Amino acid sequence: MQKISPFLWFDDQAQEAANFYVSVLRNSWILSVSRYGDGGPGLTGTAMPVTFTLSGLEFQALNGGPQFAFSEAICFLVSAVTQEAIDHLWDKLTSGGGEPGQCGWLKDRYGLSWQIVAPILGKLTGDPDPDKSGRVMQA
Repeated sequence: MQKISPFLWFDDQAQEAANFYVSVLRNSWILSVSRYGDGGPGLTGTAMPVTFTLSGLEFQALNGGPQFAFSEAICFLVSAVTQEAIDHLWDKLTSGGGEPGQCGWLKDRYGLSWQIVAPILGKLTGDPDPDKSGRVMQA
């Protein structure tokens, strides 16, 4: 069991979002869905916590209400080796109302931030030749 797991607070879209994320990323699946019962803060029968795995990392999502929203201060970094893989993830995650950003960042339809990058990007931006690394940053 992993000791630290991302925990995502949604208004009322936890199960919908989890289903979306597992459809986008390989090696991903829903592990469990618990539902609100009578007397709970959510509507009886609606998903409460949803546990799911994205590319081997376990997540939890909660339908907790509108008190909290995502911000760009946290994002999920996804490494994609080919341009085709980058484009696929970008197109899927921005579909249905997501917003493209700069430098590989985007917001999905639920407001969660992601950064889609090639693994070589860190090497290129960290090149000891400032002219080379500068050209990478400009591109």
